[in-house]
Amino acid sequence: MRRLADDVARARVARLATVDRDGRPHLVPIVFALVGDTLYSAVDAKPKRSRTLRRIENARERPDVTVLVDRYDEDWTQLWWVRIRGRARVLDEGDEAAAALEALGAKYAQYRAEPPGLPVLAIDVEDWRPWSAS
Repeated sequence: MRRLADDVARARVARLATVDRDGRPHLVPIVFALVGDTLYSAVDAKPKRSRTLRRIENARERPDVTVLVDRYDEDWTQLWWVRIRGRARVLDEGDEAAAALEALGAKYAQYRAEPPGLPVLAIDVEDWRPWSAS
């Protein structure tokens, strides 16, 4: 399990699935930092239609979420993915949010150059479902 967590922690991108108020899946790519059994993602400065993001509002209303982290390679023996299910919390302030932003900055140079703001999405991991070709 330690190697799996290390592979996930090193991954550069994941896909976050939330559920909207009509019960439809909402899927978006995210960058993240894994700290212990919590995965953190923040709202960065890339252009968006609104600062009120559907993923954040969905997580506030329906905190059961799924994150898919994967590695693609032309050598299909190197393929792997991990489906992470968890409970989301939206951090609008506080020490945990500050620590999450610090962890994201340590992982991504873009966040060091232009730090993301609040809120931070914290996902407490409840279940890991891995698959690998090897």
